[in-house]
Amino acid sequence: MVQVGTPAQSFPVVLDTGSSDLWFASTQCQQCPSDTPLFNAQSSSTFATSSGSNQQSTAVTINYGSGSAQGQLSQDTVNMAGFTVNPQTFLLVNTVSQGLLGGNTTGILGLAFQGLAATGAIPFWQTLISENQLSTPEMAFWLTRFVDVPSAAPEEFGGEFTLGGTNSSLFTGDIEYNNLVSTGTAQTFWMLSVTAATVQGKSVTVPTGNDALAAIDTGTTLIGAPTAAAQAIYGAIPGSAALKGQYEGFFSFPCSTDISLTLSFGGQAWPVSSADMNLGTLGSGQCMGGVFDLDLGSSVTSGNGNPSWVVGDTFLKNVYSVFRASPAAVGFAQLSDAAGGSSGAPSGSAFGSVTITATGAPLPSGSSGSSPSSSSPSGARPARLADAGALVAGVFAVLVSGFWAVV
Repeated sequence: MVQVGTPAQSFPVVLDTGSSDLWFASTQCQQCPSDTPLFNAQSSSTFATSSGSNQQSTAVTINYGSGSAQGQLSQDTVNMAGFTVNPQTFLLVNTVSQGLLGGNTTGILGLAFQGLAATGAIPFWQTLISENQLSTPEMAFWLTRFVDVPSAAPEEFGGEFTLGGTNSSLFTGDIEYNNLVSTGTAQTFWMLSVTAATVQGKSVTVPTGNDALAAIDTGTTLIGAPTAAAQAIYGAIPGSAALKGQYEGFFSFPCSTDISLTLSFGGQAWPVSSADMNLGTLGSGQCMGGVFDLDLGSSVTSGNGNPSWVVGDTFLKNVYSVFRASPAAVGFAQLSDAAGGSSGAPSGSAFGSVTITATGAPLPSGSSGSSPSSSSPSGARPARLADAGALVAGVFAVLVSGFWAVV
């Protein structure tokens, strides 16, 4: 949960390493789902609207891969599990594209760099680092998987997010860090290069150069690949076919096939579970695959600072992922048995414990349900955050011709 305002109002948000803005749906929101919790700015004594040079409130549009959000630039006190930024600039949203919000979520907490922020605001996590509120300048994710679980609710808590450290109980071996790719501009995405891929144990040709640039994105459900890479991946799977109509950009394959896919980012080949590569049946023995053609399956155009790949939860459910600010890198590690190992299926641990770490921060009394394990870093504090069902496909920010549109 994220708390905003005075007195604090608590809201679930999508944790999105593929964008940098924080926003909340307001009580004036148009096209928000009926079950969306809404922020009432008038009830907060510390809320303020940010004004432009003409002293009028500043309207901003944030473009994502699957829609947009529009609202007024605002400021208020924002808190997550005891970490506070006051004031934090965010967007008070009054209009969202249909389908951008899903589940019981109020908005998005962007966890990429300020250079990607449509609001121009310093992201919440970067302020925490600059103010030395975090033990270490990093954050880490373990994402749960619910496949063919009859007892699963429509929404389930989605794993563990550690802000300011890592949880060694959730991974085994070393974390392989890959330095972020420099694009010659201010840091924007958590950007790596896809250097190799295998399908069914055999190497497939993937693009190089700018066409290899990949945003590592917790806010996107699937893996978006450039056209040439998507065609190469499914070309190595007998019986696969490109889909048309409403599914253009996606591919089918025989449901009897267990797809074995690995991706490399300059080092180890990381396997993707066949369960994550199978999105379900389309009929006639064909299933839909978890890699799609980013050029056709979203509104994103590669280039101008945008990635050619978007590596989302289809991949990230199979690794423990660490996003390190200094030196800037993304790291991956093999999941521990407690986190499900290579299968990603949790073993003997509760879904959805969320650990937040901070320098010298005590564990609060009265915590229950999602307390961290004994191996969590010193000063860990538990919190419940966004669920797996709220991770929206295509929720990553889009640079428009190298500039942000501010209207």
